[in-house]
Amino acid sequence: MADDTSIFIGASRKPDDSYQRAEELLLRYGNRHGLITGATGTGKTVSLQVLAEGFSNAGVPVFCADIKGDLSGIAMMGEAKDFLVKRAGEVKLDPYQFQEFPVIFWDLFGEQGHPIRATISEMGPLLMSRLMNLTEAQEGVMNIAFRIADEEGLLLLDLKDLQSLLANIAERADELSARYGNVTKPSVGAIQRTLLVLESQGAANFFGEPALRIADLMRTTRDGRGAVSVLAADKLMMNPRLYATFLLWLMSELFEELPEVGDLERPKLVFFFDEAHLLFEDAPKVLVDRVEQVVRLIRSKGVGVYFVTQNPLDIPEKVLAQLGNRIQHALRAYTPREQQAVRTAAETFRPNPDFDCATAITQLATGEALVSMLEDKGVPAMVQRTLIRPPSSRLGPITPDERRKIIAESPVAGQYDQVVDRESAFEILQKKTKEAQDAEAQAQQQNSGGSRWTIPGFDDVLGTSGRRSSNRQTVAEAAIKSVVRSVGSSVGRAIVRGILGSLARGR
Repeated sequence: MADDTSIFIGASRKPDDSYQRAEELLLRYGNRHGLITGATGTGKTVSLQVLAEGFSNAGVPVFCADIKGDLSGIAMMGEAKDFLVKRAGEVKLDPYQFQEFPVIFWDLFGEQGHPIRATISEMGPLLMSRLMNLTEAQEGVMNIAFRIADEEGLLLLDLKDLQSLLANIAERADELSARYGNVTKPSVGAIQRTLLVLESQGAANFFGEPALRIADLMRTTRDGRGAVSVLAADKLMMNPRLYATFLLWLMSELFEELPEVGDLERPKLVFFFDEAHLLFEDAPKVLVDRVEQVVRLIRSKGVGVYFVTQNPLDIPEKVLAQLGNRIQHALRAYTPREQQAVRTAAETFRPNPDFDCATAITQLATGEALVSMLEDKGVPAMVQRTLIRPPSSRLGPITPDERRKIIAESPVAGQYDQVVDRESAFEILQKKTKEAQDAEAQAQQQNSGGSRWTIPGFDDVLGTSGRRSSNRQTVAEAAIKSVVRSVGSSVGRAIVRGILGSLARGR
């Protein structure tokens, strides 16, 4: 049975289906990452819940996404239902104790948890381009935008900051093209349109301040248990690209901010990436390389990353090779791709002579899995057919009232509720634009010599320089021209009369 150095996962079975031994995850290898795979409805969420409970009890903070709402039950004490008690007996979990766990609920939209925000600058040009699915040319413009923001001291905090900067770049396209390469107004316009789509999808709620502090994901309680941060992702999954980009940003932030600690007796944080296929789907090579680099190096920061997905083929080979702790639930094998997935999953395990791994994967019952954890010296254990233990917390979602109560009593209550909008690129560029307009108006007035028509109504048609702003003739102008014409005609008639009179007198 597990102790303070391991997490009890379940019990493996002999070929005759009798109890064999307890299967455990050693905490000192918890930062060697892991993989939970299996078809829908085979028990992946329960396996995730069991691991999260185990890490929490060991004093390790956990971050996980709740795709369907089921994982929220970890915040409430479990109940002794017949099938749970039966499973506890089958895996020799004695005593089977129920408990609730310290949970902090988060939500990018601020509806089912505390708001999570990040600034545009923290996200960076690569992830912003990925989020917006930009073309290569548009990504180049995005990189130029971030470069200009750095050089000109423009803070990019929220969407309106980036929108203002892009509008400024479009106005300076010729100047910037000479310095950074081709900057076209159509590319800028395309990015602006994409930003409007993001805004309409609710992404504006995510970008801004106060930004999430990594320390708030690494809290522990007074009794030494790790906080379980649960991200409400049911609505977020309607924009899967935002979901994947956010989790990749969070993983990158952990990598950038946490110090090197080497191998510890237990991880400092465990990060569960559910629906992991969304991270790699249509991702450019540079992004996949970035994920592989972070996964490979972040374990030295004391962080364990566990990918949860339906198909092991969803994970690139370079990333898959970094995942030492594995729980494989049942897979279907009807299509050629599904059959390939079964073979791939079977080949990644250390073989067990008691059964054929590929065949077993297609025959696993719900709540049953093939398990292989890292043993002493970090060597993968021989794969075992395992019954997963029942969770100690509630199996299933909590009620809205229970969620509201937990949010109100949270240690971060009130810290992220109000948006802070300090001076950034939007305000600075607005101020510069106004100053430029005022300076131009003053220069035009000086160039005009200070003379302006004072006849009422002229100010409506004359600009600040005293020049006409329209080719149309006003009533006042027509009246003046009429007077001039009248005067000119009178003088002309007088001259003619004088000449004719002189001629008459000479006769």
